[in-house]
Amino acid sequence: MTPEELSAAIATCLQEAADAGELTVPAEALPKELRVERPKSREHGDWATNIALQLAKPAGMAPRRIAEVLQGRLAEIPGVSKVDVAGPGFLNITVDAAAAGELAKAIIESGAAYGTNRGMAGTRINLEFVSANPTGPIHLGGTRWAAVGDSLARIFQTQGADVTREYYFNDHGNQIDRFARSLLASAKGEPAPEDGYGGAYIEDIAKEVTAGCPGILEAEDPQEEFRARGVALMFASIRESLHEFGVDFDVYFHENSLFEDGAVEKLLEQLKASGNLYAKDGAWWLNSTDYGDDKDRVVIKSDGHAAYIAGDIAYFKNKRDRGFDLCIYMLGADHHGYVARLKAAAAAMGDDANRVEVLIGQMVNLVKDGVPLRMSKRAGTVVTMEDLVEIVGTDAARYSLARFSSDSNIDIDLDVLTKRSNENPVFYVQYAHARTRAVGRNAAAAGVERTAFDASALSHATESELLAVLGQYPGVLTQAAAFREPHRVARHLEVIAGAYHRWYDACRVTPMGEEPITDVNRTRLWLNDAVGQVLANGLSLLGVSAPERM
Repeated sequence: MTPEELSAAIATCLQEAADAGELTVPAEALPKELRVERPKSREHGDWATNIALQLAKPAGMAPRRIAEVLQGRLAEIPGVSKVDVAGPGFLNITVDAAAAGELAKAIIESGAAYGTNRGMAGTRINLEFVSANPTGPIHLGGTRWAAVGDSLARIFQTQGADVTREYYFNDHGNQIDRFARSLLASAKGEPAPEDGYGGAYIEDIAKEVTAGCPGILEAEDPQEEFRARGVALMFASIRESLHEFGVDFDVYFHENSLFEDGAVEKLLEQLKASGNLYAKDGAWWLNSTDYGDDKDRVVIKSDGHAAYIAGDIAYFKNKRDRGFDLCIYMLGADHHGYVARLKAAAAAMGDDANRVEVLIGQMVNLVKDGVPLRMSKRAGTVVTMEDLVEIVGTDAARYSLARFSSDSNIDIDLDVLTKRSNENPVFYVQYAHARTRAVGRNAAAAGVERTAFDASALSHATESELLAVLGQYPGVLTQAAAFREPHRVARHLEVIAGAYHRWYDACRVTPMGEEPITDVNRTRLWLNDAVGQVLANGLSLLGVSAPERM
């Protein structure tokens, strides 16, 4: 019995109890879908639901009384062996071995779709992440967002959401000017400007620009030439690095376009007309404190130039005009102020501030031999995506960055990530998948096939544990999407891998020696392959390969 089947059965029991007059719940309060979860202790059953507590207020009944009404009806469902009422009204449900074992077959039949649902269907999400300035290689913070953002997009899609991955291309402002001056200085053989950029990559790009345009230093405005050509080359390098990291974007949005097509000017006039911009000290200010910000923000500076927030507001409006219901910004640790600022800007435009979400990612440190790595061979100042991938590979890099909550600082021990042992979490999960494939090959060689299936044969304690954690997987995906936390998927894959390794040690798929092949062997092969399917599904969401052999 899958969680979905049990949830549907409980919903049916509720409706039948209401129709029979046993519960006085208004029709609109009856849930069409409800969640069942694994209790913390298996002594409390296989599944639990708090639906009785949720319905107490609309029903005008004590939650325990609602639970007791449902208890009698649930106990009659085929496959349910026991229903207990606990505490103020929790329902703990135990299913028989056969009902639990059916999950193995259901997973195989669902394949790559196992764990997915349509809970977010109809929601259009614009997910903006990385958006590193095209003035240098992607550093570790951007690399973390590449891993987390792409995984989150994939998880949203498992819930039926329509997701657009977007990269905000910062090609407007002072940092681009500093980048161009740095390239020009390198081409002339001069040291980098005091506020410029250093590192071997500046020299490489300057040489590439000069090779492609030999007379560039004699041009009327060589700095502008280096700006245009250098930014194009740097951004092409960034896109290639991301692609090799398994991250591709649907939209590359150019910040400069907001200024070139007059979107910023038009928006500012709109805000002035709405009364949400006011003049003070020769500048124009957004009354963002009226909408929850800690201070009003300068939108047009006293010199007449637009402040950075002007582009941010115009960019949000552009996203909404493109039809996105939810705009999620994944920003670095130094952007905490943007949370209230962007929500206030949305509200000032008459939009719903809840259509803006800002996720803040914290710092990443690489540690080798107990010492933090600080310098890059290429960038000179910070460790980059290429540095991390070169040391541990894409799989380990993506997995290690996605398995931690993004709002926490993390130290990644490179010595652990390069080990081929259970101490290395990505190896631990990938090895479990590879082991399921090895078991499958051995079974085929021994003549064991997935023909007969006897769910009641999966009665060993390790099989009950394994089925339990496989059954939790769809709920983990739902929670990962709801809380914007891909690390929940990684951590649960490690739980599944642990349960699988324990089962592997206790239960054989292939018979020993001359023992005959039985339905127990065949049914265990279904379970083995179900584990492989779920591990492959989960690793795919993290952008990590599921190897056949290791």
